Amino acid sequence: MQQTWRWFGPNDGVSIDDMLQAGVEGVVSALHHIPSGQLWSPKEIGLRQTQIATRRDGSPSGLAWDVVESLPVSEDIKKQQGPWRDHIDAYRASMRNLAEAGIKVICYNFMPVLDWTRTDLAWRVGHGGTAMRFDLYDFAAFDIHILGRKRAADDFPEGVAAEAETRFAAMSQARRDALMGNIIFGLPGAAEGFTLEDVRAHLAEYADIPADTLRKHLVDFLTEVAPEAERLGLRLCCHPDDPPFPLMGLPRVMSTEADYRMILDAVDLPANGVTLCSGSLGARPDNDLPGMMERLGDRVHFLHLRNVKRDSDTTPCSFFEAEHLGGDTDMVALVKAVLVEEKRRRDMGRVDCSIPFRPDHGQDILDDLSRKPQPGYPAIGRLKGLAELRGVMTALEHGADR
Repeated sequence: MQQTWRWFGPNDGVSIDDMLQAGVEGVVSALHHIPSGQLWSPKEIGLRQTQIATRRDGSPSGLAWDVVESLPVSEDIKKQQGPWRDHIDAYRASMRNLAEAGIKVICYNFMPVLDWTRTDLAWRVGHGGTAMRFDLYDFAAFDIHILGRKRAADDFPEGVAAEAETRFAAMSQARRDALMGNIIFGLPGAAEGFTLEDVRAHLAEYADIPADTLRKHLVDFLTEVAPEAERLGLRLCCHPDDPPFPLMGLPRVMSTEADYRMILDAVDLPANGVTLCSGSLGARPDNDLPGMMERLGDRVHFLHLRNVKRDSDTTPCSFFEAEHLGGDTDMVALVKAVLVEEKRRRDMGRVDCSIPFRPDHGQDILDDLSRKPQPGYPAIGRLKGLAELRGVMTALEHGADR
């Protein structure tokens, strides 16, 4: 298992030097400043590679850009509107440039409008640190009363809308503003950010795109790009929906094992694969993460190892980002399944026998609380998670040797 960390570029509060001290073996990054649908040029790719390969003092870091997360799929591609075919051409050209630069793994997602969604980016946990949280009632308050989506209350389980109304009435304007900002929060340095009006406009454009249509558009996208990835020796891997259930009336088509099996069978090429995110998928009690690794492992090209603690065993539900060994997913069983798959690949002689993973997200603890890092990506919280995962890996590997 190749140990990696996500890096958002030179403006990231966690530096290449920090990652070296954490002992990571590779870097996950992207060119967030380039708008979706636009070409990633060799020049821009090379610049990011140089930044990763260089420490603060100018000496070599020994690290390389190993995984792209993400090469974004434009909204036009998802909707098959506007210049979506031009965007497909740019995607294939960007893949060729990445392959030429020696980068082999490309993560992407097919979530409409918003990427991962949280209602609180610094929710206080019992030990005094903070974690990201998705609260279903707060989200309903946003959807019904701030966004003002028509018939939004009908999309929530019984009783949720009433509690959301009570919460909204008790919120200060500052809390309402913070809730809105948290939900439409973007990645640092991203070329695209959303306002509330932007979200409303996108929702209107998705009004006539049900889940089956979006699923077809995903298969169409993969039919266009996966053969090129196969030819280039690339591994594409789709990240699941986060959270893995519909939001704001938008379809979600990558939330379960059945969703993954559908796209893997529809475009049955080794290059068409999975980003197995135990945190995103773990927000659903019906997702068996160790079992998914066993059954889909042949096509798992990238791993996000994190844990969430659900408030209930219903779907949808509220949850928060737990410690890596402290949530509802049996992380030991999941890592064991990964190691079994890696051994199978070694025995077959596969070149991708070491699956890259990163300790996804992390709680803000100790100095993270004063450094104010990118939400979900603190230095110390992720280091703690990586250390815990290393311990699990080492124990399982030593046990297998006996």
